Amino acid sequence: MERRTIGSLEVTAVGLGCNQFGTKACDEATSVRIVNEAIDAGIGFLDTADEYGSNYADPTDPEGWGRSEEILGTVLRTRRDEVVLATKFGARPHGDAGARGGASARWARQAIDESLRRLGTDRVDLYQVHFPDTSVPIDETLGALGELVAAGKVREVGCCNFSAQQLEEARAVAEREGLPRLVSLQAPLNLFQRRALGELVPACERLGMAFVPYYPLASGMLTGKYRRGAVPRSGTRLTDQVDDSVRERLFSERAFDRLEALSAWAAERGHTVLELAIAWLLAPPTVPTVIAGAAKPGQAAANAAACSWRLTPEEAAEVTALMSGSDRSGA
Repeated sequence: MERRTIGSLEVTAVGLGCNQFGTKACDEATSVRIVNEAIDAGIGFLDTADEYGSNYADPTDPEGWGRSEEILGTVLRTRRDEVVLATKFGARPHGDAGARGGASARWARQAIDESLRRLGTDRVDLYQVHFPDTSVPIDETLGALGELVAAGKVREVGCCNFSAQQLEEARAVAEREGLPRLVSLQAPLNLFQRRALGELVPACERLGMAFVPYYPLASGMLTGKYRRGAVPRSGTRLTDQVDDSVRERLFSERAFDRLEALSAWAAERGHTVLELAIAWLLAPPTVPTVIAGAAKPGQAAANAAACSWRLTPEEAAEVTALMSGSDRSGA
């Protein structure tokens, strides 16, 4: 599989999103099987977070915090050197009064040690601030992350869900204070949800940061498994983890018009809509990897197999225009 870079890290073009591990949709045994299948299929980038587990899918469940990391730790006891490992800190456990979570230096130091223990490893390759924390100066957060890099607990640092302005501020502070720069941003991007193309992707290009898209398959809509008029099965993200308003929008007539247009464009070129969704995301040089989640055996391998198609810049622009045209026409 093609490899690209996030800072000094070399990652595979398709990564495995581990946010479903340890939830009702994906128990421990299934999760372990998926991780091993993903690595065997050539996926060498695993992305998780301290909050992922049943607490992530159901915030009222206090037992699920860290379960995804614990499950990964089971696999990584024998396969740690086969993957680039990313995790995140900053989310607050449900019901916590404020002692845990956020982007303070105190919590960054504590959170990394807890993650390393759950993951059963001595280092995290990419450590990411999960959410902006406006109550903490960015120089405090970057200073703490610098300590973790110096201690060998972290190799590179990144962020998720920051605005373009927050990225600019973080870079200015890092340069002024001699602190580690954020090498990557994770934010939502897929063929249906393209807002990041407006400011975030250009900001990453300008700052020399990697842009790592999440929700690449629009909660499964871009896998091609849903059809107009069909009712989504229980046990899927669209039934268990997406609210009614989002589900209604994804299953609208307009959405299926767009999906059918994409499917036809891909089929004319001998490909599936899943392959198109991944190829379109990998077209910009600032995107090093596509993090695709999996909750069932076979999904990660299918995602890995779908990444061989490469769009030309002209083809990527044509697909974007196809979706933008349907937006304007109300299709």
